[in-house]
Amino acid sequence: MALRCVGLLLSKELSASFSGLRQTRALSSSSRLFSSDFLKNSPNNALDKSILGRYRHLETPSDRLQATYLWIDGTGENIRVKDRVLNKIPKEVSDLPKWQYDGSSTYQSQGENSDTTLVPRAIYRDPFKPGKNDIIVMCDTYLADGRPTPSNKRNALQSAIDKVGHEEPWFGIEQEYTLLDVDGRPFGWPANGYPAAQGPYYCGVGADRVYARDLVEAHTLACLYAGIDFSGTNAEVMPAQWEYQVGPSLGIKASDDLWVSRYILQRIAEEFGIVVTFDPKPVEGPWNGAGAHTNFSTKATRAEGGIKAIEEAIEKLSKHHERHIKAYDPKEGKDNERRLVGRLETSSIDKFSWGVANRSVSVRVPQGVANAGKGYFEDRRPSSNCDPYAVCDALIRTCLLDE
Repeated sequence: MALRCVGLLLSKELSASFSGLRQTRALSSSSRLFSSDFLKNSPNNALDKSILGRYRHLETPSDRLQATYLWIDGTGENIRVKDRVLNKIPKEVSDLPKWQYDGSSTYQSQGENSDTTLVPRAIYRDPFKPGKNDIIVMCDTYLADGRPTPSNKRNALQSAIDKVGHEEPWFGIEQEYTLLDVDGRPFGWPANGYPAAQGPYYCGVGADRVYARDLVEAHTLACLYAGIDFSGTNAEVMPAQWEYQVGPSLGIKASDDLWVSRYILQRIAEEFGIVVTFDPKPVEGPWNGAGAHTNFSTKATRAEGGIKAIEEAIEKLSKHHERHIKAYDPKEGKDNERRLVGRLETSSIDKFSWGVANRSVSVRVPQGVANAGKGYFEDRRPSSNCDPYAVCDALIRTCLLDE
């Protein structure tokens, strides 16, 4: 049975009290927006976006291409990119050259030994460049002595996957995120005060319930063009909050896809003049947080009678709750402390729990899986700003490698 990515059901937690609501977190989990005009005063806001169109129609050499090398910086949650022109069209990722960059400027090395290496790992079509051969290159990062940088979680995941190929692990990830307006508040929220309580927004329709659908649909089209295993999208429980799903995909692809899809989302948001935040609790108070619920299955769980393998995996997870909490956000649980509070469709960060069709537990078994007696389970603990490489690595090592 194919793994399906599912969104949140409508929250039942309504509250008329919004006292104590604090400002949104934006751009990264370590920064807050206090300025009311940070985009209004940005040079990007003054640029005429139509001018670039004059040059996109210029004919470029057919034997050359632009490659955007993409990697994760030392924060473990922010993306960096730089472009280069290649004079050979790659047939596979091994045809692409490695590339060095200044790791001291990305929190990944010291200035006296700052050459850090990008190693290409996956190729995607580039929806932002005009050439038919232009590509995005997902890379991982290595120090000058050849060791993986501390923020390179892909290397460990690939090592784990190499050991369990016969288990055919599939992953599907539900990425939630929040859009921010020019004043740093959630996009579409009133400048003074707050919108009506949660209830009408999840999968909603209408100008008073859904904001920036144009951006969301542009993101879908760009991801499909790029070659991402993109499964769908929906408006989420909090207004200005959205979700999309990648997978189900075999092995490491869902994690690669998620990082590239985050980059594509942020690039499109630049053009709309909107900021995307992956912070797991962008607005404090009676508002849902944002997660990256991770759906996991194996050859055994998908086979007839696979519910037994699912229950065995959940039992293993129950014994390593603290380890997974540390792996599920870049601050080793500190970001998730604000989100996993035992309400607003979350479990408690301090206690492992599971159940069938229950969205207030650590691990959920969908009702359809329970009825079929096979399929997958959903780990609801990963935060929206998680590193999917770290999440998938933890699941494989606990459930399949018994580490």
